[in-house]
Amino acid sequence: MVTVTNYFSRNNKEGKAFILLELQGDMELVQSLETGKFYATVRKCTLPTTFDEHTAKMLIGKQLPGSVERIDCPVYDYLLKETGETIKLTHTYAYSPQREIGADNVKQLTNYSLH
Repeated sequence: MVTVTNYFSRNNKEGKAFILLELQGDMELVQSLETGKFYATVRKCTLPTTFDEHTAKMLIGKQLPGSVERIDCPVYDYLLKETGETIKLTHTYAYSPQREIGADNVKQLTNYSLH
């Protein structure tokens, strides 16, 4: 599941305003390559919408099926706000919807024996 945590208003290339929803995935535990210690993190991404700002505000807190997945992309610069350092990244995060199991599939799944 992902949760709508925020929204942003942006302008496209033609200067027309549109709304992005910020989606946040479930908490994950990740092991540091440097220290070997674990830390908790969440993946976030944005999703363009056709909504107005009022509708986007009402959606904050809504949960959707799916996940936020890491995907490869062309190299780009990313500014670390905490340190002011600019780093190069080759990945981004995107929403991946989860197909819901229909009644026919549920019936098939329940017919399997675990013996």
